[in-house]
Amino acid sequence: MRPGPAAPVLYGRLVSQSIRAQIQYRLSFLLMSVGHFVTSVVEAVGIWALFERFGMLGQWSLAEVAFLYGIVNVAFPMSEALARGFDVFGAQFVKTGDFDRLLLRPRSTVLQLAGHDFQLQRIGRLAQGLIVLGWAIVVLDLDWDPARVVLLLYTVVSAVVFFYALFIFQATLSFWTVDSLEIMNTLTYGGVETAQYPLAIYRPGFRRFFTFVVPLGCISYFPAVALLGIDDPLGTSRAVQVAAPLAGYLFFALALVGWRAGIRHYTSTGS
Repeated sequence: MRPGPAAPVLYGRLVSQSIRAQIQYRLSFLLMSVGHFVTSVVEAVGIWALFERFGMLGQWSLAEVAFLYGIVNVAFPMSEALARGFDVFGAQFVKTGDFDRLLLRPRSTVLQLAGHDFQLQRIGRLAQGLIVLGWAIVVLDLDWDPARVVLLLYTVVSAVVFFYALFIFQATLSFWTVDSLEIMNTLTYGGVETAQYPLAIYRPGFRRFFTFVVPLGCISYFPAVALLGIDDPLGTSRAVQVAAPLAGYLFFALALVGWRAGIRHYTSTGS
């Protein structure tokens, strides 16, 4: 028997098939992409209106918050596009019993779900995030030396990995309850809303939760402070701010451990 393709090759094929299927209906794809763009623009306008009314958010200017907003809204749509299989796992795989088919295949369930449905239309929200981030970079006029560029890319990738981990946790909860979606939405989509604003404006208990339990601040706020070159009102050092995005990768590793535990708990539908 000939061995199957390597995991990266197989993943590439799955994503390619998903993209080809979506662009078969070009008008639908275009309208959905524009819809995502317009919806996210409305969110950005809401932030602009806040600053138009109050001028500053604590010690943060509109451009600085826009920089933070841009990082989050570049990372999250990429995670949404890549992690769709985990996002719909409870409804499309556990409830229907289709997860049994994935378990019978000689491939990792993580790989199969990762390539299940690449959401190309998320490019609309990604474009909006890039526009806001680009505007903030121009207005702030930062000195973009190689170290700062590397830190920005490292932060965005860490944020993508972190949000992907949240989708994996959401899927893992489906092994115990398929009605867990709304609970996790408070951490995924609600987490995006939280991360768009500086962590320093929230209450201490809230800050601790989103630093040490669900490290949302570690993949957005702390590295953003380092990138902006400002002093952190929370008193963290520059070394801590630069190292903080590592939490995104650790959170992803923890999500995979939880996923394996969930699979061991899975008992199928019995049908």
